[in-house]
Amino acid sequence: MTETGFAAKATFAAGCFWGIEETFRNLPGVLMTTAGYTGGHLSYPSYRQVCTDRTGHAEAVEVIYLPEVISYEELLEVFFACHDPTTLNRQGGDVGTQYRSAIYWHTHEQERAAIMSRDAHAIRFSSPIVTEITPVTEFYPAEEYHQLYLLKQGVAAIAS
Repeated sequence: MTETGFAAKATFAAGCFWGIEETFRNLPGVLMTTAGYTGGHLSYPSYRQVCTDRTGHAEAVEVIYLPEVISYEELLEVFFACHDPTTLNRQGGDVGTQYRSAIYWHTHEQERAAIMSRDAHAIRFSSPIVTEITPVTEFYPAEEYHQLYLLKQGVAAIAS
């Protein structure tokens, strides 16, 4: 809780969770990011299981943020800018359903904002946006070595 309100939660999938976690964790108003898995049918999946492309999970990032500092709409702007939402089940060299583009909404307000943002961004691309917009399901944090992975590898900046 903050002095003016509560922190909020957003969940995004945009390819490998390492890069998207790094992108979101450095934004002003973001309190915490967690790499993990959501959207699948197996409880407590491991990275190895998710990589089989048989659990239905996406590599995703849960973002805890302060809406009075950064809005959900601003998070959506970052989401659409940091990956290619027109490629189905892949980002760059990463291929498989776990690398899909998805917005997992927590409230109906987030759902409406996600749809409006997707539709507004559609004119930027020559191919249709394939980003799923779906209610969040159980989110399972990834193994500890995946958390802040790029920072731990020395290829990311320490947040100020």
